[in-house]
Amino acid sequence: MSVGKTLMLAGIVLVGAGVLWLLGARVGLGRLPGDLVIRGERSTFYFPLTTCIVLSVVLSLLAWFVQRVGR
Repeated sequence: MSVGKTLMLAGIVLVGAGVLWLLGARVGLGRLPGDLVIRGERSTFYFPLTTCIVLSVVLSLLAWFVQRVGR
């Protein structure tokens, strides 16, 4: 694959990820119960633990389904 096609594909993937990120924020992903938020005097630490687990399960099921259909 040429460099130009690779860059175009990477751009399309990034745009798709951005759209999914915006849609995910609207349905509540990123602020689920179990996501860790630690607020200090001058800083805030946020780690979306539950969101990571949910996304991992969804992507694993999607990969399994794509692999299953491809056979």
